[in-house]
Amino acid sequence: MEPTRRRFLKTTAAGIAGASAASTHASAIASLSDQQDSDTGIPTRALGKSGARVSIVGLGGWHIGSIPETEAIPIMHEAIEAGMTFFDNSWDYHRGGSEEVMGKALDSSSRRDKVFLMTKCCARDYHGARRHLDESLRRLRTDHLDLWQFHEINYKVDPRWLFELGAVRAAREAQEAGKVRHIGFTGHNDPALHLEVLKRSHDWASIQMPINALDAHFRSFQDALMPVCREHGIGVIGMKALAGGALPAQLGVDAQLCRRYSLSLPISTLVCGITSRDELHQDLAVARDFKPLQQGEIDALLARVEEPADTGKYERFKTVPYFGDSYHHAQHGVKR
Repeated sequence: MEPTRRRFLKTTAAGIAGASAASTHASAIASLSDQQDSDTGIPTRALGKSGARVSIVGLGGWHIGSIPETEAIPIMHEAIEAGMTFFDNSWDYHRGGSEEVMGKALDSSSRRDKVFLMTKCCARDYHGARRHLDESLRRLRTDHLDLWQFHEINYKVDPRWLFELGAVRAAREAQEAGKVRHIGFTGHNDPALHLEVLKRSHDWASIQMPINALDAHFRSFQDALMPVCREHGIGVIGMKALAGGALPAQLGVDAQLCRRYSLSLPISTLVCGITSRDELHQDLAVARDFKPLQQGEIDALLARVEEPADTGKYERFKTVPYFGDSYHHAQHGVKR
């Protein structure tokens, strides 16, 4: 068995709740014992040991902020009513525009109370983090976040800065004050940076990371991080299931198959980039009809993408120097 397949099978078997060492890969995936049906038809999973449950598919904040408000708000309203209630966002998306439009969509208790609302903080220092939180709450028109995550842990100094410059202290104080229910962090460059954060503390509700078939072969988050997250009860939030669009557009892999692959792994939810009602309906259908991939499907997909995955060229967010937001470029003195 080739090394990448061996690592993948070992990681998945170790990570999925209820799977034993003797389980086949297919039966381990099929268990997904944490998943529960809901009245809307969109299943839910636990966010690690946080006590929260989230829809298995979520609405991505960057994409919803990239379309006209007159289209974005009805899409969000339909998503909520359909049961896609995990909402992703970030302080920096479209210079705050994504939070602004999402705040308008959620500007009633009947909608806000149905949503598990997450946004991200870009600051690493105490006062900057507090300012970002207050600005996010104002834009999102709410008095609390269900989840607040530190965005783009992509630089070598980030794990140290989070703690030494005071951002983590600001988050803990916000949690005690009731402004934030749960705390996590994100990143898409190198799982080693996430592991550096975890060396300092395992007290996180979630980690958001790329989860796709290419990732199984190159600088793999699912290989390096999933077993650690399962061990410590940290919820995994999947993103980039299409590898930024490369899997369907450049490698010809069906988008729904990509989503199913990611959802077949032990993640809490998968953030989906949605820019139209058609895309919303496609992702809702994947969630409603979700069945884990079987052994043969996994084998075929991973074999199909193994060669193009080898150098990471289709996961540009891992390999392009300083891929990410301009705020973080300035924060780390990067000139482009």
